Amino acid sequence: MSRTDFAKAKRIVVKIGSSLLTDGGRGLNKSAIAAWVGQMAAVRRQSIEVLLVSSGSVAEGMCRLGWRVRPKTLHELQAAASVGQMGLVRVFDDNFQQHGLHAAQVLLTHDDLSDRQRYLNARSTLLTLMKMGVVPVINENDAVATEEIRFGDNDTLGALVANLVEADLLIILTDQQGLFTADPGLYPDAELISEISVNDGRLDVVAGESRSGLGRGGMYTKVRAARLASRSGAATVIAAGAVEDVITAVLAGADLGTHLLPDIEPLVARKRWLAGQLQVKGRLVLDAGAVKVLTSDGKSLLAVGVKSVSGRFERGELVSCVDENGMEIARGLVNYGRADAELIAGKSSSEFERILGYADDSEMIHRDNMVLL
Repeated sequence: MSRTDFAKAKRIVVKIGSSLLTDGGRGLNKSAIAAWVGQMAAVRRQSIEVLLVSSGSVAEGMCRLGWRVRPKTLHELQAAASVGQMGLVRVFDDNFQQHGLHAAQVLLTHDDLSDRQRYLNARSTLLTLMKMGVVPVINENDAVATEEIRFGDNDTLGALVANLVEADLLIILTDQQGLFTADPGLYPDAELISEISVNDGRLDVVAGESRSGLGRGGMYTKVRAARLASRSGAATVIAAGAVEDVITAVLAGADLGTHLLPDIEPLVARKRWLAGQLQVKGRLVLDAGAVKVLTSDGKSLLAVGVKSVSGRFERGELVSCVDENGMEIARGLVNYGRADAELIAGKSSSEFERILGYADDSEMIHRDNMVLL
């Protein structure tokens, strides 16, 4: 995706760093937050879905508790995050309300995105919120993190969220203009890199660690995040959050910050991930009508078109879809485990609650989680 294509984006993830949000550690920068929320509201009015990944809970907690140095122990980090999260949520919610928008707090842990069932649950929740016009405000669930209080960092979280919802663009707002050929604080003649491929080897040389002491990022983690985001085909822009109307300007194609280009298209990236990197745990035999719907109409797989189920799989695991002659048609992440899938095979979704005792997804496999072979 080139800069001129950003205006075509349908879904974006905006990540704002700790130093920006807390005005360099002096407390929440409420005027800046109001400006960023105003820009995101303008983006929503253009029918572009927005997800916000917000750093700053630990930094804001430190300010509220009067701590000058970031704590080292896990329980102190968790305590600071718990206190700081209250301030972050309140400020974001108040500002979005002023634009007639609802915000939703979503706290994630690494396990939520590595466990397939919880991954699907998180994805479904975020997609539902966006469908309702709500802006998800996402942070790591620092208060209950069991392995050091980081994904490693919210740059990585932003990238994983971009993968999760198949965003077109990840915008990382920082206190720097973007990525330079060298550290501009040490080398005044360093030049801003306007555009570069995420896999360009020069990035490993020029990306450095954070010096603010507030977050856990730095340009290294931002480059790593861009590479993670590119797995689902998302482009990344690293830009200065202090630039006026930076979010809307980036979407308008302005030459701001550093644009990191993915090396593969979104559909190719997702197909490679589904078809090649996950283990097939089961098989669904489809009738002729279901095969036609999948191959010709590009629709989701409904249980009514499933003739038989085999294998051992749980919700969110990869299954193979074959026709009645055994030819593989597609692969996808199934919305029901083996036991429930057997019970609803051949049945209409209107019967799910009677058969299962609950009604969840109406599809056996949603088209967004399926690739044709």
